[in-house]
Amino acid sequence: MPRVTITVPGKTPQPYRFQLDRESVTLGRGSENDIAIDCGSVSVKHAEMRRISGGYELRDLGSTNGIKSGDERRIVIPLHNGLPVTLGDVEFDFLLTDEELETLSHEQPQSEEHIPLPPLKEEPRQRPVRELQTSGGSGFGSFVLFLILAAVAFAAGLAMRFQKETGGSLVEAIKAKNAAVEAPANPAPEPAE
Repeated sequence: MPRVTITVPGKTPQPYRFQLDRESVTLGRGSENDIAIDCGSVSVKHAEMRRISGGYELRDLGSTNGIKSGDERRIVIPLHNGLPVTLGDVEFDFLLTDEELETLSHEQPQSEEHIPLPPLKEEPRQRPVRELQTSGGSGFGSFVLFLILAAVAFAAGLAMRFQKETGGSLVEAIKAKNAAVEAPANPAPEPAE
């Protein structure tokens, strides 16, 4: 029976065995997988080990941290006896017995499936650029409207505070002050001659 050993950092390696005729084995953090891996760097449904003519392959299922052979991230990795692979931060070791190697050697490898694929080139993630929608100078009009509303709010705040502190109207107090400034001062009476 093929053997897979899963080594999660800081935990004891866990061996898994399965029949050579098993078509598919799923690996991931979710409990619905054939091999559940308790590690945060492993996606819920991370990868699938598939039986192909002449051997096995490991296929990434769109995981976040991918599968790697060496330091190269790949979508598909043809599995060979003793090949170390990583799923996220987890080590995945694939081992076959001599008898299994003999059985697989008599099978014709699938030509396209066993060709090593080039490493997956990761594009740097870019945030989508949002274009500002402008309609001919509305930015300036919006700014002026903002200033007017800010001034009205400020004046309303002052009036409310004045009324709370004095009990009178700010507008009436301003009118009274202006009337006092505009009224001419009474001239001193002229001395009688």
